[in-house]
Amino acid sequence: MKYYLIAGERSGDFHASHLMHALRHQDATAEFRCWGGDMMAAEGGELVHHYQEMAIMGFLEAATSILKFRRYLRECQRDLLAYRPDVLILVDYAGFNLRVAKFAKQHGIKVFYYISPKIWAWNQGRVHKVKALVDRMFVILPFESEFYQRFGYEVDYIGNPTADAVAEHPANPDFYAHNKLATDKPIIAVLPGSRKQEIEAMLYVMLSILPPFLNYQFVVAGVDNLDPNYYAHFERNNVRIIFGQTFDLLQHAKAALVTSGTATLETALFGVPQVVCYRTSGITYAIGKAVIKVPYISLVNLIVGREVVKELIQGEFNSRNLVMELKKVTADEEFIAQQKAGYVELQEKLGRHNAADKAAKLMVEYLRA
Repeated sequence: MKYYLIAGERSGDFHASHLMHALRHQDATAEFRCWGGDMMAAEGGELVHHYQEMAIMGFLEAATSILKFRRYLRECQRDLLAYRPDVLILVDYAGFNLRVAKFAKQHGIKVFYYISPKIWAWNQGRVHKVKALVDRMFVILPFESEFYQRFGYEVDYIGNPTADAVAEHPANPDFYAHNKLATDKPIIAVLPGSRKQEIEAMLYVMLSILPPFLNYQFVVAGVDNLDPNYYAHFERNNVRIIFGQTFDLLQHAKAALVTSGTATLETALFGVPQVVCYRTSGITYAIGKAVIKVPYISLVNLIVGREVVKELIQGEFNSRNLVMELKKVTADEEFIAQQKAGYVELQEKLGRHNAADKAAKLMVEYLRA
């Protein structure tokens, strides 16, 4: 069968690539055409556009990129009709993907959604559009099933692929030697995000707090979809940049500073005490604050249902607060123990389901039926 996949960011590329791998095991004839990234291409996907070309963050940023957005949407629609897949598989990235879903539905193309858009966080009325446009929804957060049930929409909870990936990640005893890191200084992992726009907003502040933590080494998780030279001006004494090794970094970290997103969940699943950070443009933040319907921004707190990790958002994300909170997750044993107890709750709620395999099996069954 022919599969057309769309992922608009790095985490989507990661999860979609695992799904493609699993689909090939279920369907030996599988062919893939996709909008995504290097990992999807490595799984045999014929790449139409890389997600880097489409990366837009925030309400204001989206508004100023509307012509670019429309151009890509028209191109995607033409390509979808030319390829005529057995199914369109959408991965998060709601603003673009729901428009593609509408077009596909109008032209008789079956639509599956792998990793629900976060409509439970804001604009919950979109659930009616999802029900009308998406033939099967595959969700990865436990509370999403209950959310959709409130609207009479049956979805498939297939477990969490991030939990699977963390559990399966092998130990790397050569991590320090390979990256020429000091073995006598504990690591503070710095995860500033994967898009240039968010890195610019986060990393300068994250690295402004070095003096009180001279007994630690700060290791920044760089992403290899950006030019390594971009990170060069962040490197200094006690700060190292490494690429493509986020899971290895978290395996060896004492604590972490993490930009809100999937990385907060990854950090928790590795059991690393963390401070969650987030900042965007003033206009985007004001609009977001008015429409967001959930009490937290980190997946850890949302899944557990209470504050497990501290969130420093917008104005609260400053050097003074960052120093105070980082001291807690590196030196306050009682605080660390409480956070790790929350991590245990998190793992219990997520469970282990081999999400990509389960989703692929269900998808092929639905298509053949």
